[in-house]
Amino acid sequence: ESQVVKPLLQKGESQKVLSLPWVRDQGVSVAEVYETSDLKQGLARMLSGDTLLMSEGWNKLLVLSARGWEKRAVEEPATEAVVRGPREGFAEDLQTNTSLVRRRLHSDKLRVKNLTIGSLTRTPVSLLYIEGVADPAVLSELEERLGRIKIDGILESGYIEEFIEDSPFSPFPQVVSTERPDRVAAALLQGQVAIMIDGTPMVLIVPSNFFNFLHSPEDYYDRWPVIIGIRLFRFMGFTISLIIPALYVALTTYHQEMIPTSLAVSLVAQREQVPYPAVVEALIMQFTFELLIEAGVRLPRPIGQFIGIVGALVIGEAAVRAGLISAAMVIVISLTAIASFAVPSPAMVTTVRILRLPMIILAAVMGLFGIFTGLLLILIHLCSLHSFGTAYFAPWAPFIGSDQRDVVLRVPWWAMKKRPLLPAFRNLIRLGNQPLEKMRAVGEREMPEAEAKISDRDEESRKQGREQEELRKRPKPGPR
Repeated sequence: ESQVVKPLLQKGESQKVLSLPWVRDQGVSVAEVYETSDLKQGLARMLSGDTLLMSEGWNKLLVLSARGWEKRAVEEPATEAVVRGPREGFAEDLQTNTSLVRRRLHSDKLRVKNLTIGSLTRTPVSLLYIEGVADPAVLSELEERLGRIKIDGILESGYIEEFIEDSPFSPFPQVVSTERPDRVAAALLQGQVAIMIDGTPMVLIVPSNFFNFLHSPEDYYDRWPVIIGIRLFRFMGFTISLIIPALYVALTTYHQEMIPTSLAVSLVAQREQVPYPAVVEALIMQFTFELLIEAGVRLPRPIGQFIGIVGALVIGEAAVRAGLISAAMVIVISLTAIASFAVPSPAMVTTVRILRLPMIILAAVMGLFGIFTGLLLILIHLCSLHSFGTAYFAPWAPFIGSDQRDVVLRVPWWAMKKRPLLPAFRNLIRLGNQPLEKMRAVGEREMPEAEAKISDRDEESRKQGREQEELRKRPKPGPR
């Protein structure tokens, strides 16, 4: 009222006719005002919280940005806590989230493209990227996939993630989701594209690779010698959480000669009262562990904090005393649980939890050979995945020597002069005071084969998108 009605009443008294140009340029005190002749578009904006202004004699509508609904304050992210780093996290308001990224990137090269997805919800979606750094082919492919989404409503980023991922049947996440503005800003500087959805604090980042899910924003805030050790422990935790239960089953079932004699005697004494084989014991403990995790997540927060302690101490101790589970198996599952939570990405933690069960079954059937077979199948699958035309297991497969500075190890900032090759192949130079045009020229000169590879990569990505679209449209067989 104070920005629209009062100015029109005060200034309109001296105007015989309130013309549309005068009202648009001088009549109202609103930051964003634009005109449209499409009534449906105007109604859609009004349902989104904007204000429509009409007058007799006008052939167009004025859309005034005057949204004022309640929103949550900027708080610290609950799922991506860091010891050193910013404490800000995204909220559910799209404009607030965009401003948090602009606060960190004071550049006129930062671009924001606005879309609307959902025939009923009309959910605003924004694409953020840095012009001259992001790959135009990735941006074009992303817009094409978003344009193919035909759905009545988008309520969370997970809706869009399932529509745009390259391999929907893979257990591995292919789109990074984060609620940290600093991580989004760092991804934009590397040539990636961010997808913001109104109504959720989770922002999607594409293209992504396997190692993005094992890196933490804190890796770039602390000193590099410390981060090298932390990353090594993190990768060890990922490996331990995947194979330790299967390794225990394989050694106790098929390869007892590989266990030291004193330890083998101790394990036999512990398992003497257990009435079933090691694989059944491992599966029971694994299912119990998964139930404890789900119970801790779903219960109210004050109660959920203690469910893990109660489950580990009371249930574990009672099961060992009753002879249902051996003490060694409790130790193995506890070590697995601790190691799995060393992985910073909740999506990758869930993937490890899913893959752990088939690894245990393979170990029970074929021993160590089954474990190696499972690891080989996982490795082959990782090497075959793509994310918007970018190899998912890069820079290991294909091997890119210049990008090994920030995979498992991390060299100091003054040694990382170039951006990762695949996301930012048009502008590789990161460290220096060269103008953007010169940086782009240097980047293209240092990788002569990139232009030839990009067309094949784009064509493969589009082919995969068309195949997935045909699979979605294919009718499901009905009952006989």
